[in-house]
Amino acid sequence: MHTSQDRHLSALTVSLFAISILGFLFIDGLAQESDVPGNSFVIKPPVIHDAYDTKNDHGRSITVVWEPAVVDSSFPGIGYRIMRSRSESGTFDSVGFASIGDNQFIDRNEYGEGEDPNGVFDGIDYYYRIDVLDSEVSSNVKGPVQSRGQWFHSGKTTTFVVALLFCLVVLTILRVAKQGRELYIRPLSGINAIDDAIGRATEMGKPILVVPGLGVASDVATIAAMTILERVAKQSAEYQSRVIVPCYYPETMIVAQEVVRSAYLDAGRPDLYNEKEVFFITQEQFPYAAAVNGIMLRDKPATNFFLGKFYAESLMLAETGYEAGAIQIGGTDEAIQIPFFVAACDYTLIGEELYAASAYLSQDPLKLGILKAQDIGKAAIVIFLIVGMIAASVFGSDFFIRLLDVTVN
Repeated sequence: MHTSQDRHLSALTVSLFAISILGFLFIDGLAQESDVPGNSFVIKPPVIHDAYDTKNDHGRSITVVWEPAVVDSSFPGIGYRIMRSRSESGTFDSVGFASIGDNQFIDRNEYGEGEDPNGVFDGIDYYYRIDVLDSEVSSNVKGPVQSRGQWFHSGKTTTFVVALLFCLVVLTILRVAKQGRELYIRPLSGINAIDDAIGRATEMGKPILVVPGLGVASDVATIAAMTILERVAKQSAEYQSRVIVPCYYPETMIVAQEVVRSAYLDAGRPDLYNEKEVFFITQEQFPYAAAVNGIMLRDKPATNFFLGKFYAESLMLAETGYEAGAIQIGGTDEAIQIPFFVAACDYTLIGEELYAASAYLSQDPLKLGILKAQDIGKAAIVIFLIVGMIAASVFGSDFFIRLLDVTVN
């Protein structure tokens, strides 16, 4: 027979067991609920503030800006999937991904029309939505928005204004030059020494060697070298001196032959022109340098001109000419080779001084006007930089930095 105390104990045991079962079921239900994506770690979903045509581009690009989602710190690895559709209620397709801390995405079509049919195209309405990865949480839908290309890059306004001012300066100086007014151009010793070098070769009865470099005929440095070659050949024809022009490219040889022939014709001595003195050697760099060195040691030219594109062979040529006792004038736009010409040549045309040679030698008002305008532009840039450094370092102003900021948005 069970006592009253036993019945109370049994009832208490059953109650505790029932409570345990209910507690387990409740905790299990919470655990299952926490496993449902989108309910545990996303505290606040992302909100798209704006979707607009990307500024300062050629089109086919839309920028989406949103307020990032607020998430549980225990889930740092999640991010966003950017969704796009052509209608607000249509099917959204993924167009890219972003990190959880990002707040901007540029949906850009990197290809031309027809190559990426799923990309953004101009003049079409698009709608955007942002989904949180590994969850069912999404942002609001933003749209419609269209992309289009811009005619003017607002970040390059300074460049546009400077270009207009430079064109105005060029036109003004050209008008002054055409009126016959003399323009002062700073003297270049390498250009002024050309006549003396040709005269020395004539007095000594020795040839003149012109090496037009290793550049192709279309290189700017080679074109500048041909300008100086024309002047050298014309004066050599007048003085009846021999000009030797070994070429690295066959195309350069053809151009050099025409330049020398025209110069002899202008000098009134076409009978002195010898096509064999302008010849092709080889398109191998060091064999070419060895052949030119052999010419300098055999023919003993009194004057050597090294003009155009030069590379590792520059010092080999200049040193050989120096040992042969020739007056040497070098000029190149290859910055690495300029020190070698400075060390071994009597005169050196540094960088753009080689380009300016045509204006110096021809005294053409058009070329002189452009050269003068370039000098004024360089002086203005130097002044601008000095004023900007003073403003930034002394007065703490970043006005000039912001003025020259051409960052592409």
